[in-house]
Amino acid sequence: MRLVIIESPYAGTSRWRVVRWFQTLRNTEYARRCVRHSLGRGEAPIASHLLYTQPGILDDNIPEERQWGIDAGLAWRVKVDASIVYTDHGITKGMSYRIKAAEDAGIPVEYRMIDSASASGTGWVRVGYLARRIWNMWRAA
Repeated sequence: MRLVIIESPYAGTSRWRVVRWFQTLRNTEYARRCVRHSLGRGEAPIASHLLYTQPGILDDNIPEERQWGIDAGLAWRVKVDASIVYTDHGITKGMSYRIKAAEDAGIPVEYRMIDSASASGTGWVRVGYLARRIWNMWRAA
């Protein structure tokens, strides 16, 4: 089995807190699908952004703790065969940082998409829209 690091978006990027929460939820579910996709290809993946952001481990909203998680995930690069970047939801600043670290370490970087309509996040566009409407109604009240 090939050992791989999974790179996918995690944190939401919206300026609206509730939308950012929904984006993070979407990204977490997407990362789980990425891990499953990798397993289905006969790989042994690690997705540190799923592991270290679980409740009680690290808080991704605290910059120092976020960096601890990124650095711990990067420490795995000495053991892995490749860094797999899932791009269905784009490439974030954090992903770019980790891609560069992998390239600097001489680790092959592979780019993938999950081939299914459900993975594209189209359903989440509607959720984001509804979240914005709810937020705006709450602010107006």
